[in-house]
Amino acid sequence: MGAEEDKKKAAKMARRKQEVQLQQEIETTEEWEEMIAKEGLWVVDVYQEWCGPCAAMVGNFRRLKNELGDELLHFAAAKADTVDPLDKYRGRCEPCFLLFAGGVLVGFVHGANSPVILRTITEQLAAEHKVMDGSVERKEVKDPLISNLEEREKAQYDEEENEKEEEAGILGRKSAGELEKKGFTVALIKPDAVRDGKVEEILQQMSEAGIEILAQEERQLSEEEARDFYSHLQEEDYFEDLVKFMSSGPSFALVLTKGQKGDTILHDWRDMIGPTSVEEAKDQAPDSLRAKYGSDKYMNALHGSDSPDRAAREMAFFFPDMSTPTIPIPGSRPQLQRTLALIRPDAFSKSRDEIMEKIKEAGFKVALQKEMTLTKEQAADFYKEHTDEPYFEELITRMSSGPLMALGLARDDAVTAWRDVLGPTTNAKEEAPDSLRAQFSIDETSINQLHGSDSKETAEKEIQYFFPMEQTVAAIKPDGISTKEEIIEKIHEAGFRIAARKETTITKEIAEEFYAEHKDKEYYDDLVNHMTSGPTMFMVLSREGAVSGWRQVIGPTNPEEAKTEAPESLRAQFGQSILQNAVHGSSDASHAKNSIEKVFGQLEFNPDGTVKDEDSQMLQSEPTKEQEETAVEETQAEASDVAPEFRQEGTEEESGETKQETSQDNTEGGTAQGEDGDKKDGEDEAAKTEGEEAPKPEGEEAPKPEGEEAQAQSEQTGSEKPKDEGEAEAKGESGEEAQANQETTESQAKTDKEGGTEQKSEDRAASEAKGEDKTDDNKGEDAKGEEAKEGDAKDGESKGEDKAEEQKEEDASKATEESEKKEEETKDETKKEEDTKEEDAKKDEETKKDEETKNDDETKTEQKEETKTEEQQAAS
Repeated sequence: MGAEEDKKKAAKMARRKQEVQLQQEIETTEEWEEMIAKEGLWVVDVYQEWCGPCAAMVGNFRRLKNELGDELLHFAAAKADTVDPLDKYRGRCEPCFLLFAGGVLVGFVHGANSPVILRTITEQLAAEHKVMDGSVERKEVKDPLISNLEEREKAQYDEEENEKEEEAGILGRKSAGELEKKGFTVALIKPDAVRDGKVEEILQQMSEAGIEILAQEERQLSEEEARDFYSHLQEEDYFEDLVKFMSSGPSFALVLTKGQKGDTILHDWRDMIGPTSVEEAKDQAPDSLRAKYGSDKYMNALHGSDSPDRAAREMAFFFPDMSTPTIPIPGSRPQLQRTLALIRPDAFSKSRDEIMEKIKEAGFKVALQKEMTLTKEQAADFYKEHTDEPYFEELITRMSSGPLMALGLARDDAVTAWRDVLGPTTNAKEEAPDSLRAQFSIDETSINQLHGSDSKETAEKEIQYFFPMEQTVAAIKPDGISTKEEIIEKIHEAGFRIAARKETTITKEIAEEFYAEHKDKEYYDDLVNHMTSGPTMFMVLSREGAVSGWRQVIGPTNPEEAKTEAPESLRAQFGQSILQNAVHGSSDASHAKNSIEKVFGQLEFNPDGTVKDEDSQMLQSEPTKEQEETAVEETQAEASDVAPEFRQEGTEEESGETKQETSQDNTEGGTAQGEDGDKKDGEDEAAKTEGEEAPKPEGEEAPKPEGEEAQAQSEQTGSEKPKDEGEAEAKGESGEEAQANQETTESQAKTDKEGGTEQKSEDRAASEAKGEDKTDDNKGEDAKGEEAKEGDAKDGESKGEDKAEEQKEEDASKATEESEKKEEETKDETKKEEDTKEEDAKKDEETKKDEETKNDDETKTEQKEETKTEEQQAAS
């Protein structure tokens, strides 16, 4: 018994030793510093002493290590309690895995979500190999939980310092532009509430409660995303049902705040939605949102973050590019704003340049600019809130009298600042003579010549009216693909939203179509070749004035010119030559629309520029193998329609059918059938038709076939002429003889080919006559399959096939005899016609000779008479 216990202990110690070998134990700061200084990717399980490492993941790590066998992959377990660099992680019970390489943090996963952890490790390991090869640079990341904690600690420290200064009678002086963090929470309107159409109703109740929406997005979670988001509930019995429910349809994700500092929003929103259980909500808080809209314990309509840490994580999950909300500290700089300015038609025609100069002098940046002419209906729509005013008719008449200039102006407190520069709407000359409305007023009208939004909310609506969200196509060319991350960062900095993206290597045909407007340029071929030389990143960018805005961001076509004229442009920074200028942009809205359809297909966009019903996995990933194969098949199909020489050769039987189908489309239904049986019936009729046709006499034009027969004849001629007619001409045969020979050849070819196919058609016809159902027994392979399955039917089918074979041979013999007969008749008629022509020619020759003889006799008679007359005159 003692020996058995010793064995168990030894095995246990061996397992522990193996685990120690897999994960290096880190318990001191020195060990930590030594570990992160080593080469490779280190996956560190950060744990608390009271709970220990995450044992559930050790088996997964060991399996991954064995499968990959990668020497750069290392594992460690670090005790946060005794390692100083991990002090921010102390006191946290949630599993935490940090990935370090080259001494910096390159990845992190919170929670024991095995698929996410293993995928992150695999991705970062691949990235580390690229770093070691020198092809990319290592990218350091920051854990948002720690960043937010540090920010809160700093804010708390600053607040304490301010309180100390105030107690000492010293006014706190904040530097310009310093911001204080604002409290927030993340809310989810779940698929059941979205499906029931309750979104607007819920948003209205938020507004009535004084809640401000900082960001919102409609998004359908994948099952993997739902598992990641709710990883803290994975031990619950309903976890799998929750995952399926959350991925069953779109949800609305929102970042919420309330009040000056947002410090109560977390609890206010939790109180507003009520208890998690719908039944408890109905009993304890009947007015709560879950009581109103929920139906089950996890189908409870809404979600709210339960802690600041959870809110930070969830905001990073749904809005990774969003910064922590802030509020201006008293005495700090005002926030940057946008407002709409309109230079109305009268002032635009007379003082446009002068007004634009005044705008710049006032410190405004012109972010958006558009010259346009409104219709009277558009003017009335824009100023509809003034409908009952006495000046309304004159206002819309003036607004639609000619072109105007719409401007999106940006500046600190732009709305208020622009209203101050404009001056009052009435009596500007008396009350503010230096204002723009006073300086550029027109005597013949009381309508002022410039417009400005009256609030931040109105400004956004009016900017959207004149500068609606627009889409353009951007492409990072093969020469710029290595710097795509930097270019994408510049895209975000310029205020664009990437609505869709796809990285692919385009075909020559697509490149030619994409650059069709450059076809007459001498560099066209080089451009097409360059665009097909490697992968291209296509993107749909959304923003107000996206087309012109993106053209401005990329700069002139020639990078050398760009470096001089627009040194901050993308082509100036990343372009090498006119051909290799890194990026592409649509030239106008029409070109952008066409390009979107060519690259991404039909897309519809939401007002915020996102794609409706967006499948981000499809739009933002490389094409799958199936998609690439489909594209190849479509390209081959298009090529076969245009150029027969590009058609792929099929089997011998398929090739024969293609050449011999003269009446395939003339079946009883009047449409071509895809089944072999229908094809064979059409071929039987074609063979009979060929056997009954009579040759045309020489000189008589044969009637041209019409409709489907013409198409079938054209196909035969295109495939047979080079062989049959060429041989006929080489032998010196006449047109009729060549035609007859061609018909004979086609008939014989049909006979040879139909020997293995038409017998099935005969069998099918016999089956139909007996009232049997139609089957696919006409097909050779299906017939063989039936013979293997049905032993009794095999003998009957063989007899039917033998009979059909005999009948076919007889029909073929008749067709051959008739063809030969036609050929003999054609030759006889040709010979008769030639004989007739020869006889006519002989007669014409004899007639001509008689006429010449007669003329000679008459000439001689005249000469004799003249001689006689001369002799008589001489005698007298």
